[in-house]
Amino acid sequence: MRPKAIHIVYAQWCPHCVPTTVEPIRQRAEEIGVPLLLHDIDTPDVKVADELVKKHGDWTADYVIPQVFFEYEGRIEHVLTGDSRGVSLTRKAVEELLASAPLSGAGTGAVPK
Repeated sequence: MRPKAIHIVYAQWCPHCVPTTVEPIRQRAEEIGVPLLLHDIDTPDVKVADELVKKHGDWTADYVIPQVFFEYEGRIEHVLTGDSRGVSLTRKAVEELLASAPLSGAGTGAVPK
């Protein structure tokens, strides 16, 4: 099932976030026509980011970023947290997420690149 939106909690300074997570998910979201909502923890949007992570993600007072969420009708699903062991592991997790059914483009007529 295709999400109605994708949310990413991130920071501009974080190499796990930009470009590793944000850019490939932004591109795929555009390809399949799903809105992407970015929540930068270093802006006033931190309140929205914190609430999203508290309610649906991997919450601690100093939580790991990025965190990615799929929004469906009536629910939000946490689908990815950056891997603090290394950017290459976060990149691999993002690649696996992009290959997953919700983002693959299957059944939409969209052809992911």
